[in-house]
Amino acid sequence: MTTGRLVLAATPLGDVRDASPRLAEALADADVVAAEDTRRFRSLAAALEVTPRGRVVSFYEDVETARLPKLLESLRAGETVVLVTDAGMPSVSDPGFRLVAACVEASIPVTCLPGPSAVTTALALSGLPCDRFCFEGFAPRKPGERSKWLSTLVSEPRTVVFFESPHRLASLLADAVSVLGTDRRAAVCRELTKTYEEVKRGSLSSLAAWAEEGVRGEITVVLSGAEPRSVSVADLVAEVADRVASGERLKSAAAEVAEATGVSKKELYDAVLAARKS
Repeated sequence: MTTGRLVLAATPLGDVRDASPRLAEALADADVVAAEDTRRFRSLAAALEVTPRGRVVSFYEDVETARLPKLLESLRAGETVVLVTDAGMPSVSDPGFRLVAACVEASIPVTCLPGPSAVTTALALSGLPCDRFCFEGFAPRKPGERSKWLSTLVSEPRTVVFFESPHRLASLLADAVSVLGTDRRAAVCRELTKTYEEVKRGSLSSLAAWAEEGVRGEITVVLSGAEPRSVSVADLVAEVADRVASGERLKSAAAEVAEATGVSKKELYDAVLAARKS
C-alpha cells in the first residue's frame, strides 16, 4: 500500500525573502497544508504569489491532538501533508511533534524542507561559543519554577538558547542575575530578520538593567556556558556544613552542591560524615 508523506516546512522568521523556492513549490502542490494560523499562512502564500491547490486546515496547539486522526487518514490515502507554523521550523517549540511521532509509529514517511530557525540564528549572532549548545524551549512562567530551572544552568557548560516573552524578560533577567551571578555573559536577540532586529550583548547585570525599560517583539535569549570549576571534594565539605548549619538536610545539601560543582554526590556526602567524626 502506497502512503503519502509528511513534509515539515520551515517558514521565514520575518522577512518573506528568506523563503526558499522549494517552500513555495511545496505549498502550491500539497494535498493538505496544516497551518498553525491559517490567516498568517494565507498572508505568506500571497506574499510568495502561491495559490495552494490543496485543503488548508488549522493545526495549533489546542487542536493538535484532535487533528491527528484525520491527517493520518489523509497520509495513509497517499496524500502529501505539508506542516507549517507561524515562523521557523515546525515542532521546535511549535506544533508538530505529536504528528511526527504518530507518522513514525505508523511507518509513514516524514521529510523536511530546511530553512529559518530562531534558535540557530540567535546562536550565530550572539558572539558566544557555538560548538556545543542546548535548547531549552520557553523559560518557565512562574517565578518559583523559573528560579529552580535557572539553578539547573549554574554548572551547565554548554551555551544555552531559550525563548521568552517580552513582558517577562526583565523579571527573568533579574532572576538570572540572582541565581547565575552578575557576570555571566548573554545575548538578547529581538525581532530576528525583521525591520527592528536588535541584538544586545553583555553581562546578565547589564542586560537586566537594559530590559527594565521594557522590550518589545519576539525574544530569543542566548546564555553562555558556565566556566569550569576546579574543585575537590575536600574543598566543598565546609560549604555543605555551612548549609546544614543553616537548617538544610545533609543529603539535600550535599546533593545540590555536588550537582552544581560536578563532584560525586556519594563522595561528598561520605566526606562530610567523616569530617564530623574527626
